Amino acid sequence: MTLEELKQKMDGANYVYDDVLATTAYVALTLGRPLLIEGAAGVGKTEVAKVMAAALDRELVRLQCYEGLDESKALYEWNYQKQLLSIQVNMNSTDREALTQSLFSDEYLLERPLLRSIRSEKPVVLLIDEIDKADLEFPNDLLWELDRMEFYIPETKETVKAKQRPIVIITSNAEKELPDAFLRRCVFHYIEFPEQEQMEAILRVHFGDLEEKLVKQSLAAFYWLRELRGIEKKPSTSELVDWIRALVAGGVDPARIEKEIPFAGVLLKKDKDLQTLRKVK
Repeated sequence: MTLEELKQKMDGANYVYDDVLATTAYVALTLGRPLLIEGAAGVGKTEVAKVMAAALDRELVRLQCYEGLDESKALYEWNYQKQLLSIQVNMNSTDREALTQSLFSDEYLLERPLLRSIRSEKPVVLLIDEIDKADLEFPNDLLWELDRMEFYIPETKETVKAKQRPIVIITSNAEKELPDAFLRRCVFHYIEFPEQEQMEAILRVHFGDLEEKLVKQSLAAFYWLRELRGIEKKPSTSELVDWIRALVAGGVDPARIEKEIPFAGVLLKKDKDLQTLRKVK
């Protein structure tokens, strides 16, 4: 696939992007390296993975990171309830060793995103979302295993080798510094929050024939709100889209937005932020 073909596929998925992002994604695909996308919450990092999956006609498999996540939890878990039920049913079995072995078979194995992505018959896009929320040792362990494209399951003494190499896209909110060894394995891209012109293009993709005055007034109010002192959780692109849907559904006159922020609870998700808004509007 050429860079121009990738751009055409991203255009076909109705994704608003710049040349730097498209080129970086193409480089990652060409090198077979994970694409690490960093940026503040709400800039559209996860959307890149969704668009890449749609553009390449691949299933998207998502691993949501959290504190305490380790490699084994990202790979698989055992269906303990089903195992216990099997033990109760077969508790009088004379062949205890065979029973034990049967409990750790595919019948009781719950695939988690990593295992699912490498066992898939068709290549997938593996999204590792918000990796900076996981413990510091997780990123290095993860990419070391992904480089090898095989995982060891100690209970079954089985080494699972990848049937297909997934395209790996990793996101980070830059809440903590990632290990250097991890960064060296990735192709890196930072997404700034969209400028007003780019955001307008994003809205046109979502709404198409939206009234021009409503677009201008809602964008002006949205960026004013993001800059308002005292707002702790700034509204993101997805919240803007939801807000405009609420404005359209409510039949709000665009002129009203100059004086107040209707349906402010769609944009702001903290009571403290809503109180801050009430003091000035």
